[in-house]
Amino acid sequence: MRTYLAHVELINPITTAAGCAATGKELSQFFDLNRIGALVTKSITMAPRAGRPTPRMAETPSGMLNAIGLQGPGIDAFLERDLPWLAQRSVRTVVSIAGGTVNEYGALARRLTDAPGVTGVEVNLACPNIEDRGRVFARDPSASAEVISSVRALMRYDVPVIAKLSPDVADVVAVARACVDGGADALSMINTPLGMSIDTETLRPSLAAVTGGLSGPAVRPLAVRCVWQVHAALPGVPIVGVGGVLTGRDAFELILAGACAVGVGTALFHDPYSCLRILRELEELLQARGFQRLADAVGLAHRPPGSAARHRADLAPGPGAPDFTVPPDPLNMEESSL
Repeated sequence: MRTYLAHVELINPITTAAGCAATGKELSQFFDLNRIGALVTKSITMAPRAGRPTPRMAETPSGMLNAIGLQGPGIDAFLERDLPWLAQRSVRTVVSIAGGTVNEYGALARRLTDAPGVTGVEVNLACPNIEDRGRVFARDPSASAEVISSVRALMRYDVPVIAKLSPDVADVVAVARACVDGGADALSMINTPLGMSIDTETLRPSLAAVTGGLSGPAVRPLAVRCVWQVHAALPGVPIVGVGGVLTGRDAFELILAGACAVGVGTALFHDPYSCLRILRELEELLQARGFQRLADAVGLAHRPPGSAARHRADLAPGPGAPDFTVPPDPLNMEESSL
């Protein structure tokens, strides 16, 4: 079940999704955080933020809408209180960062580069660029690349920089390619697409901010589509698949599309043990299908028909059977890296 984000080894592919496990303390009441591949923190900003006015969460028939507004205490409190708590417990921690300008992202990277306990940095590009009339960074390939380049230049070489991409774009592959060209070591997709609901009792929008990010099972097909397209275009780039994962089968679908790791988000709100359950279900499913390694399943749906036959539970490979394992990528020789 081992996998890699660039050169960093994870014991298994299951991570939390940014914003759904805060900075880990709440979730640690239910299980040892070292049992999952990595904890992804909520997005950290330079200054403290109170977030948006309430109501800022609303249930939908297939998930939920949220307009939290990146509420948090800021980077100083995170470095003083939260990151040391995680580091003392040796939790593999991917720190999500968010900013309103390229310089702000760079400043966050500079604060994190020498901080102990940082396994990776996830760059939340779904933030308004206040220098470009509030246009979201993730919708502009050049703006996304500029942010990633700034972060990559200031982070230690041994800390992977992961670009978090949005599905609300005309061409997700173009944004992904720009991020990789800008220095991203891996990609995470998808961030929440924009949605809205109206309360038919009050006759008003359900959220004070009117619109919010949609998460839950409804967005999984969007995530699968984005992972599929980006893996097809950039097969050597590690991808974290995120969006609507409730079961091991959901995680398996994203892995077959090209993800080497899978983020669990909304499921944690109703089942705080969901990461462990999904990990167990995924492992059982891989074993039942005859996979020897997780890496052999990554992107397998892109292979020609029949390539996956050897992994069916009812078909054991015989003598001289062809080897359909994914060949090593010349750009990244870690065997499990995709």
